[in-house]
Amino acid sequence: MSSNQSEKTFPELLDILYRNESRRVLATLIRLLGDFDLAEEALHDAFKAALEQWPQDGIPDNPVAWLISAGRFKAIDKIRKYSRFSTLDETTTDPTGDRVTVTEDDQDESIKDDQLRLIFTCCHPSLSSEARIALTLRVVCGLTTEEIAHAFLIAPKTVAQRIVRAKAKIRDARIPYIVPEPAQWLQRIDSVLQVIYLVFNEGYSASSGSELIRCDLSAEAIRLGRLLSDLLPKEPEVSGLLALMLLQDSRRAARTTESGDLILLEEQDRSLWNRDQISDGVKLVRQALRASGFGAYTLQAAIAAVHAESPNANNTDWAEIVGLYDVLLHIHPSPVVELNRAVAIAMRDGPEFGLKLVNGLLDQGKLKDYHLLYAAKADFHRRLHQPEQAIAAYQQALTLVRQTPERRFLERRLAELQNK
Repeated sequence: MSSNQSEKTFPELLDILYRNESRRVLATLIRLLGDFDLAEEALHDAFKAALEQWPQDGIPDNPVAWLISAGRFKAIDKIRKYSRFSTLDETTTDPTGDRVTVTEDDQDESIKDDQLRLIFTCCHPSLSSEARIALTLRVVCGLTTEEIAHAFLIAPKTVAQRIVRAKAKIRDARIPYIVPEPAQWLQRIDSVLQVIYLVFNEGYSASSGSELIRCDLSAEAIRLGRLLSDLLPKEPEVSGLLALMLLQDSRRAARTTESGDLILLEEQDRSLWNRDQISDGVKLVRQALRASGFGAYTLQAAIAAVHAESPNANNTDWAEIVGLYDVLLHIHPSPVVELNRAVAIAMRDGPEFGLKLVNGLLDQGKLKDYHLLYAAKADFHRRLHQPEQAIAAYQQALTLVRQTPERRFLERRLAELQNK
């Protein structure tokens, strides 16, 4: 035990251990017990046992293995007391009664596999997107229902119902607690990455509410991305997604004023960008691009890397960014990618070219309810000195925006035009 640790009380040390290791313990307990709720009860029973025994016996050499074994013993004892099952292995009985004696035979590699199994189970494609997000944040990340509800501006009861339904679906549909076979890999890893990125996006740019950024959600998504990258270091899209999140999050300190108002990318103070995150993100992008099978997350990360390595907005290599969007649009066609490409083309060739592409999207009926399309259209008109059209587009954007900082930004731009 280090000198810093020795100065802490056992409850403080256990609190640190809970924050750092409880998700690993829970993942293995779910495998051993086959039940989410029973495993969560066992997790808390194990930490309670540690709080009672470790002050007398000392901290074991392998605390994680001790907690796993303790939780398993406690759960089996509880099952016996309530007579739920009658065919449990009698050799698992704890001979000391309430006092736990364990053998630390759970290896780190097995625990890593359990974490991977848990992520894939929580992100199973048969669950709804909302259920996957709620279950992943609760079980894999350890957020409370209240924290999840606050982050997504919904009622805690709604979150709790989603989690209960997801667990029931896993149980009733007999969704296996496994890492999928290679034949299922593409579908399943896509589902996992989608959940992580949805969580990150809600933290990076909240879909509604009074705050632009929700750091807790972004941090959880990045932590989950790092965990997945450690477990699957050769999967290019895992590296690509982690790179994308690190590069986008690196700009966090420069994205808003002290009062929480939005600062556009080209106006940000780049000295505030997190250079360590940028360095890590760029390395991951290069690693992913060298591998076969990279996809949309890696290409988006490559675009973010071009921005991150540019000294200022004027010196950004917009030709390279447009080229990357061309590839992205080919492998992952979507109206949002088309809009982002239109903005990049406007920066490379001029606003009239971007405006033509945005009007083309509207003519096709795409993104008609997306406030960022009208914000881009308004900006193109503004730069072309067409105030009436710009005002109309800003007004349309304001009817659709749900986030307060973005609303204030649009209102400022609109007022600037109206007051000229």
